[in-house]
Formats: sequence, structure tokens, C-alpha cells
Amino acid sequence: MGIHRRILRGVGPPAVLLAALVAIWEAWVRLAGVDPSVLAPPSRVAQAIAGNTGPLLHHAATTLGETAVGLVLGAVFGVVVAVLIAAVPLARRAVEPLLVTLQTVPPIVLAPILVLALGFGWAPRIVVVVLIVFFPVAIATAGAFLTADPDRVDLIRSFGGSEIQVFRHVRLPGAIPALFDGLRISAAYSVAGAAIAEQIGGARSGLGLFIARSQRSFRPDQVIAGVVVIAALSLVVYALVSLIARFATPWRQVSFKEPS
Repeated sequence: MGIHRRILRGVGPPAVLLAALVAIWEAWVRLAGVDPSVLAPPSRVAQAIAGNTGPLLHHAATTLGETAVGLVLGAVFGVVVAVLIAAVPLARRAVEPLLVTLQTVPPIVLAPILVLALGFGWAPRIVVVVLIVFFPVAIATAGAFLTADPDRVDLIRSFGGSEIQVFRHVRLPGAIPALFDGLRISAAYSVAGAAIAEQIGGARSGLGLFIARSQRSFRPDQVIAGVVVIAALSLVVYALVSLIARFATPWRQVSFKEPS
């Protein structure tokens, strides 16, 4: 199967479904006589995006920067904690329940607390993203460390290999796919988390601030436009993480042969 056909099969069905939902939304708002100041139709949203391209790009750059920094820091901290959990059983029993408890607290609750602790600026917003990324990466990576192939571990040890060598040659390579799986899961939520924190954290720019200002101005078309941009950025971030994962774990990729 050619690459164009594979792309069409992957993108075509969701694109058709999305187009159908947008058409139904537009028709329902117009035929039901819904006030556009309450729920803007997609055509109004498109006009809002076109009329605010410059501001949206400016705000999107801020949100994307916060997301990128938070993703990197969250991945680093997640791997460090995963190593600790896998290496020290007591640490696993002590840390894992705290991680689960922390994950149940939504970002909209954490953001005001972080503002009080860290002040206004990028710091509380980045920390929100870090917390979103940290848990899936730490849990997935720690699980991979703990379930490394025992035959390979025994083989390294039988040749006199140290635990560091076991970690380097068996546990770490085996955990890289799990790390990226956790990173992909959190990437889908990280942009929205940064935007939520911007609404509370005294941001001077960002998509969350754009949405908050649009709400205060009673512009639902701009609110939805901001949400659309957040969704688009989330897809971009997810795609970038997936692309990096493909290069980092080439052994996981399945090679497709052209039909004869």
C-alpha cells in the first residue's frame, strides 16, 4: 500500500466525521434560531479566527512555549522518579500513592495554589504542565523498569555485569517505548493544562488569557476560536512526540510491503 493511501486511510475517516459534525452544528444553530451571542456557529468561529490571526499566533506562541518546557521537565522528573521507584522498593511504596493522589487534583485547582507559592509569571504555568506530564511518564517508565526481560537481566548478571550495566543495556532500552507512551498520553492534555493555568496565573499572554478576555467581552465566537487553536496545538504536540518516538524506537516500527 502506497504512503498516500495509508495517509488517506488514517486521516480520511476522522476528517469526514469532523466535517459532518461541523455541518450539523452550523445547521442546528441556524435552523433552531440559536442566538449567536450564546452559541456561535462554525462560520462565525472561522471569521473570528481569520480576524484575530495575529493575536492568536502571539498567544499560541506563549502557550506552546510553556507546553514545550513543561513537557521536557516533566519527562526528566518522571524518569528520575521512575528510576527511584524501580531501584528502591520502599520508595515505590511511599511515592506511588502520593503520585496517584496528586494526579486526581485537576489543574484548575492547582493553578491558584501555585500562583500563591511561585508568584505570577511563567513558573506556575510550567509547573502545571510538568505535573500533567510527570505522572504518566513516571508510572509507565517505572513499570517498564520493573518488568524488564528477566532472561536478558540474568544473562548480563551471568557474565558478571553490575546493576548499572543491567540498567544501561536492558532496563533503559526496554523502558524507552513506555516513556514515550506516557509522554504521548500527557501531550494530549498539556496544552489545555497550560491554557487553564494562564486563566488563573496572571498571564500577560497565552490562549487561556485570550479565552478569558473573550468571555468577559461576551464573544463566544472568539472563545470557541481559542478552543479550536488549543485543540490544533494539542494535535501538533502529540504528532511531534509521536514522530520523536518513531526515531527513538525504530525497532517498534512495522515495515509495510507494497502489494505485489
